[in-house]
Amino acid sequence: MERTSDRTAGTGRRRWRTAAAGVVLVAAGLGVLTVPGPAGAGAAVVSHQPGGEAGYRLVAGDGGVFAFGAPFHGSAAASPGACPPNTSDREMPEGECWSMAALPGGGGYWVLNAYNGVVMAFGAAQSYGNRVNGEAADLWPNSVAMAPTPTGRGYWILEDGLSGMGTVDAFGDAATGLGDEMSATGGTGVNGVPVAIVATPSGQGYWIADSDGGVFAFGDAAFYGSMGSAELAAPVVAMAATPSGHGYWLAAADGGVFAFGDAAFSGSLSGHDLNGPVSGIAADPSGAGYWLAATDGGVFAFGGAPFLGSMAEEPLTQPVFGITATPAALPV
Repeated sequence: MERTSDRTAGTGRRRWRTAAAGVVLVAAGLGVLTVPGPAGAGAAVVSHQPGGEAGYRLVAGDGGVFAFGAPFHGSAAASPGACPPNTSDREMPEGECWSMAALPGGGGYWVLNAYNGVVMAFGAAQSYGNRVNGEAADLWPNSVAMAPTPTGRGYWILEDGLSGMGTVDAFGDAATGLGDEMSATGGTGVNGVPVAIVATPSGQGYWIADSDGGVFAFGDAAFYGSMGSAELAAPVVAMAATPSGHGYWLAAADGGVFAFGDAAFSGSLSGHDLNGPVSGIAADPSGAGYWLAATDGGVFAFGGAPFLGSMAEEPLTQPVFGITATPAALPV
């Protein structure tokens, strides 16, 4: 399995190669099940939420949102022009919406369009601005990920430009001037491409993760280690921080999980055949474990994180590109 990122003029592609003959796994420490219910672009699949458990949501390339044990507030897939596949100048066959972020209180979320940087708000979430290219939307960068502030009244957007280095724009009450890969390296370059941004609990810092496993820490974010100097079987695609902010996990496309700081390693999918590569990781807000999401909609629960359902074997218009967690028992 491989995720590639083409950074040539006029091209913006998020492409995956999947195993030809994978199997859906159900084993101790992880779960992949199908929740009966509506499916397709923009559908909300909501499973029963046992008392006290956190929930999670998946986002697909067409902007579809699928909620499990968490409220569904709508999706970008309801508007056909919000996250269309491909553009006049870039190949985006799986759709333009590659990431989402949830309000810290659980009452809403944002979906981010990678191509034009537009932030779409749902539920109690509000838009605090979009990335403006400065010339035209058909020029780089891609808006690859976003992280909310602890108040939910702002967010940072991580961008991947032609240089391959991540830059960060701040909106709302998000702290500015904390730095990014471009400023940290002096523009000398990095070995991977930016794939994730995660904020610290204080909102005064964040981490950026690259596809080669490199981690960059800014503001009050502490560096606890990375996979930047290791030979990886598959690229890193996502990152999640522990509730304390004193550790984090990296997830690779083959299901490998790498734990640093106070992040506990509770298992991975490395070495297993999958129906689709892993595309996201989310930490259980209780600190009990984490979830992995795959492009086919499968969800895998590790540690004490509860399995609440998935879109595995359900018809999807576009692949799943991310997963976000929502605390339990909070007002919506």
